[in-house]
Amino acid sequence: MYTYMVRTVRADEWASVKALRLLALRDPAAPIAFLETYEVAAERPDAFWQERAAGAAEGASGVRQFIAEAEEGQWAGTATMLVEEAGTVDWAGFPVELRQGHVVGVYVRDEWRGRGVIRALLDAAVDWARELGLERVRLIVHEENLRAQGAYRKAGFIPSGRTVPLGPGVEEAEYEFVLDSAGASDR
Repeated sequence: MYTYMVRTVRADEWASVKALRLLALRDPAAPIAFLETYEVAAERPDAFWQERAAGAAEGASGVRQFIAEAEEGQWAGTATMLVEEAGTVDWAGFPVELRQGHVVGVYVRDEWRGRGVIRALLDAAVDWARELGLERVRLIVHEENLRAQGAYRKAGFIPSGRTVPLGPGVEEAEYEFVLDSAGASDR
């Protein structure tokens, strides 16, 4: 039986954060799933991973990383949510119109796929968004990443109709989970 719990990463788990990220970047879908390469991530110093884990553990800087931890301690998957404030500009240079969450770095180990891990991780991100009073949670997904699109739809995310250009001839679709003023999904 496969059992796991979703929780926030702890600052002292930076080595596990690094290991899971490097594993994710070696996945066959990595070139269309992540903007970072294995080579770039592997070269980052330990201080980078320590700072990343500390910031994602506290959530104070508008970042929180969630992990799905199996009973035996193995990390089954991860997702990170960044808070984007209305009136700012996002990572791609577009204006942010709503106070929202942006889910990035979603990854589930092969042996845990199809067991509800992505849904549980996204539910945790949406729950944090509700706690913060955000208006929606978004993520972007490559048009060829059909497995991820299906998982996001199952978790209640729908295409927003917006696309994000990532380079010449490359666009990704934005998916969103809209929250009403009471913090519930409006669907």
